[in-house]
Amino acid sequence: MSITQAVVLAAGEGKRLRPLTYTRPKCMIQLAGRPILWHVLSNLRSVGVKKAVVVVKYMEETVRAYFAQNPLPGLTLEFITQGSKYGTAAAFAESEGKINSTFYAVAGDVITTPAALRELGAGHEGKISALFTEVSEPGQYGIAKIEKGYLCGFEEKPKHPPKTALANCSLYVMEPEIFKALAAVKKSPRGEYEMTDVLKSEKVKAVLTSEYWLDMGLPWQLFDANKFLLEQMGEKKGIGQIENSTIKGKVILEPGAKIIDSYVEGPLYVGANSVIGPHAYVRGCSSIGADCSIGDSTTVKNSIIFDHVNAKHLSYIGDSIIGSGCNFGSATQIANFRFDAGHVKAKVEDVVIDTQRKKLGAILGDEVKMGVLSSVMPGKMIGDHSWIGANVMVKENVERNTLVELEQKLKISKIKQV
Repeated sequence: MSITQAVVLAAGEGKRLRPLTYTRPKCMIQLAGRPILWHVLSNLRSVGVKKAVVVVKYMEETVRAYFAQNPLPGLTLEFITQGSKYGTAAAFAESEGKINSTFYAVAGDVITTPAALRELGAGHEGKISALFTEVSEPGQYGIAKIEKGYLCGFEEKPKHPPKTALANCSLYVMEPEIFKALAAVKKSPRGEYEMTDVLKSEKVKAVLTSEYWLDMGLPWQLFDANKFLLEQMGEKKGIGQIENSTIKGKVILEPGAKIIDSYVEGPLYVGANSVIGPHAYVRGCSSIGADCSIGDSTTVKNSIIFDHVNAKHLSYIGDSIIGSGCNFGSATQIANFRFDAGHVKAKVEDVVIDTQRKKLGAILGDEVKMGVLSSVMPGKMIGDHSWIGANVMVKENVERNTLVELEQKLKISKIKQV
C-alpha cells in the first residue's frame, strides 16, 4: 500500500525538557545538526509521503520559520494551529478536511526508522493500526494487551508486567473515517482528549516492530537519539576543511566547517561554518551546530551543542547539552562523574530523578554566559539567559534569567620585609 499523506503532531512544549524548551518546542530540539521534527518528516518522505499536515501550537512561529527556510524537497507541508482542546486525539482531529486518503499519524518528537514506518504501513488493516515495541522498563509505559493481532487493552505502568512488555509507539496508520471517532472523544480526568480513548473504542490492528524507537521525555534521553542518528548518517568530509588533524571514526562536515590542528574521535557532526581547533579534542558521539567555535585546548566529549556556541579556551564539556548562543569563559569546566561513581541524579520539575547514568554533565539553556574558571557539577541545569560569574561552582539548578556571582572577601596586608 502506498501511503502519501501524514499528520504530524508538533504542538507540545515538553516541560520536562526544560531549560531547552523555554525557547523552542520539544520537536525543535537539535539532534545530529537538525531539529527532531526534521528527522521525523525526513523519514516520512523516505517512505513515500508527499504531503504532511503539521499540527503546531507552542512557539509555533519557530517551527513555521525553520521549515520556510529549510524545506524538504518533494514533501509539501501544511501547518495548522491546534485549538483550545488539549491532547493527542484533539490534535489529530484538527486535520479533518485536510486528509482524503490513508495516512500516517505520528508524534513529531519520536525518533525511529523508515523501516518501522514501512512495517506499520504494510501491516495496516481496518480504520486504524498502531505500532508497538518491546520495552525493557515497562513500569514507565502503558503496556498493551494484544490478542490475535489486535489491541484489547492497556495496563498503565504495571507492577507485574508480562514477560513481553509492548509499549505504544505513538505511530499510527489511519483511514479518514477515524475522524468521527476522534471527534467523539470525551475530556479525560486530566482535562485532555486522549488518543488512548480512541484505541479503546476502535478495533485496532497491532503491528510489532523491533526497529529503533525512542520517545524522549527527559533531557539525558537525547544522547541515545543523537548517537543513533549519527550512526545512521553517511560520512561527509569533502565540503569541509581538515588541516593537520588526526581523525578517527566518521565525521560529517557541513559547508564551511573546519577542523584545524586537532584530534577527533567520531562519530562527529559539525555544522556549517563551525571551527574546531586549533588544539581541540573531540570524542564520543558529539554533534556541534552551525557557527560554533571549539578552540584552544577545549575538550568536547559525547555532547550535543546547538548553534552559535563559543568555547575557545581551555574548557571541558562532557556528556552535556548546550543550548544556542552559549559562551564559555576561559577554563570553564563541566563535571560529569561523581566521586563515588554512583548514578548521577537530576532535578526535573522539582522531582529528583535517578538518571541511571554514571556520566552526565550539564544541561544549559540558550544564551548562557559562563565566566572564567567557572564550573558546573554533574546533572545540573542552567536556565536560558543566565550569567554564571567567574570562579562560581554551580551545585544546584539555576533558574532562567539569573545572575550568579561569587562574593569574595579579601584580606590585604603589607608584607613584612626581613
